[in-house]
Amino acid sequence: MNAQPRTDAWAANNAHSTVHYRLQAEAEPDSLCRVLNLFALQFLTPHSVQVSQQDDWLDIEIGIGGLSWHRAEVIAQKLRNLVCVGEVSLTNLQRVALAVV
Repeated sequence: MNAQPRTDAWAANNAHSTVHYRLQAEAEPDSLCRVLNLFALQFLTPHSVQVSQQDDWLDIEIGIGGLSWHRAEVIAQKLRNLVCVGEVSLTNLQRVALAVV
């Protein structure tokens, strides 16, 4: 079954872009599942996920395309609300690429 991604009703006319999340989460067995579940619940599949452990924290980087900036920020806030997550940063990769050119 090929599920269609959810539309962003609040920002339906906004340009979609590729974003990069960086976050730290507690190095617990279920932390990565909790983080990735936020994307799965919205039928979103990241194109890249990198995880490394530093002491008691997991450094997690997630790349995902097809999001409006508004939706990306909403997801970042949901990530911040997870008990196991310490900090979250969000970068719009299209804006970074345009600034470099």
